[in-house]
Amino acid sequence: MNLEAHSRDVQERTFCKWLNTKLESNGLEPMMSLVEDLSDGVRLIQLMEIMGDTSLGRYNKAPRMRIQKAENVNKALEFINSRGVKLTNIGPEDIIDGNLKLILGMIWTLILRFTIADISEEGLSAKEGLLLWCQRKTEPYTEVNVQDFSLSWSDGLALCALIHCHRPDLLDYDRLDKFDRHANTQLAFEIAAEHLGIPQLLEVEDLCDSKPDERSVMTYIASFFHAFSSMDQAETVSRRVEKFAELMQSVWISKNDYERRIRALLSSLSETQTHWSASKFTGTYTNAKEHSSDFTKYKQTTKRTWVTERQDVTTLFGNVQTKLRTYGLREYVPPKGLALSDLDEAWRDLLTSEAKRSRAINAEIRQIKESLRKTFANLANDFEQRLQAISSELTAIEGPLEAQQEQVRQIQTRIPALSDTLAVVATAEADCNAANVEENDYTIFTCQDLEFELELVVQSIVKKIAFIDNQIVSRNMTNLTPAQLEQFESTFRYFDRDETNTLSQSEMTAALASLGIVYSDEDMDYIYDQLLQDYGAVSFEAFINLLVDITEDQTSAEQLREAFRGIAADKPFVTELDLRVAHLPVSAIGYLREVMPSVTNDMGEPEYDYGAWLDGTFG
Repeated sequence: MNLEAHSRDVQERTFCKWLNTKLESNGLEPMMSLVEDLSDGVRLIQLMEIMGDTSLGRYNKAPRMRIQKAENVNKALEFINSRGVKLTNIGPEDIIDGNLKLILGMIWTLILRFTIADISEEGLSAKEGLLLWCQRKTEPYTEVNVQDFSLSWSDGLALCALIHCHRPDLLDYDRLDKFDRHANTQLAFEIAAEHLGIPQLLEVEDLCDSKPDERSVMTYIASFFHAFSSMDQAETVSRRVEKFAELMQSVWISKNDYERRIRALLSSLSETQTHWSASKFTGTYTNAKEHSSDFTKYKQTTKRTWVTERQDVTTLFGNVQTKLRTYGLREYVPPKGLALSDLDEAWRDLLTSEAKRSRAINAEIRQIKESLRKTFANLANDFEQRLQAISSELTAIEGPLEAQQEQVRQIQTRIPALSDTLAVVATAEADCNAANVEENDYTIFTCQDLEFELELVVQSIVKKIAFIDNQIVSRNMTNLTPAQLEQFESTFRYFDRDETNTLSQSEMTAALASLGIVYSDEDMDYIYDQLLQDYGAVSFEAFINLLVDITEDQTSAEQLREAFRGIAADKPFVTELDLRVAHLPVSAIGYLREVMPSVTNDMGEPEYDYGAWLDGTFG
């Protein structure tokens, strides 16, 4: 027997037993064959009257002719259609002629309509609802896994689990032999029939020895559902109350959560705006930037948290209303001041306050930057004017040398105050830099410009003092001719490279050599040390006094000419090699090369005319 024929055979037996339960419960004889017993329409009408709990009126109770049978069958079919049960592809002749396939389809439709259709579980109905009911009832049983109405029932454990779930007194589930399919199935059939009033519509073999027929299993399992419905009714009622209580509790929790969160959010919005209103600027750029940084941080952190919270609160409110509407409950009205419209209004106020706060911070920063520009410009311009005034004073100094000397030294005493003022200017510039002030239309000076100009003024003062001091020394040197004084002074100035009005030993050596005065290293060390002891440094005065002592017997024109002639080996000119052989310092040689006239010989070497230079030097 193939699978289709086997299923049809099982369905015929199961459906026949199912119909017989209806007949027997009303004291009518059971049927033996669906094909034969339904063919005259009598049993079919009786079944419809039982299922519909009504009378179908007069009909042929003992029909003999086909037309009488057809009338009975047609009456039953019309009643079925009147109850909203749609039968397709079946007519009176199919039942009269015993078309088993179509008859089984009709009976299955009746089973669905009168036994399974009213099964509902978790919003599902019919097959899905019955399956979900089975799954929920058998979920605690680890060996049971109900996924369908076929193989899931082949080991009998699902049936035993259904019985144990509702009537644990009838069955010790834990002591079952979980591998004995036939025994478990037979036990479930017997207990269901004897103690639960569930007729055995199936045979053990129908479940255990082949693939169970889905429709037959559903028909049998539906009997369990209805048998336990009265027992489940109390559970259903409790569950309904429990579900409603849980619903109302969740709504109550959500409402409280909504009110708490919107109250906190509104309070935070208000507190922040109050803080902004009370916030004051100190007038410094650092303070203004702190306000700006705090505002930026607020927008990137606190504000975003509020935006999220506002959306969450709005969603929470909508969820509460949706739950209430779903169950037809009265709409939730928040306490005064806690409605979403109140939050929207508070949010608009916040945005207005944010804009006002932003404008205030920006205006403060612009004002401070402008103030920093003017402050620096005023200090820089004033400082530069003071420098120009000192320069003008230096230029205008005149009169006796001692009086000039005193005026310059008085001017020099003002330099420290200028340095202090420059530090103030530098601080003002640093404030501008800290505030990112890069342009300034109120001044053309920078602190670096002013530092450079101040250094020039300081140098000018030092040079002026040295010049006057040297002039006084020169004036007091009565034993020197004006030409000698001028020559000695220009020589001192030339070799005073660092403009300190003093000479180092190497500078002094070069200066003397340029004047034709050459000593051995030992003698030069001695002379330099003596000058340091007498004067503290080789100042202009010390240098002039040294030359006075030297020139008394060494600096006449003739003496110098003889000295050059000795270096030149009696030639009328000297070469650079001659000067180097005489051990003149490099600086002295360089000076002499610049000042002495020269011609180039056949070897391409310059020959320096010392005689012409001395003639010009001594007049």
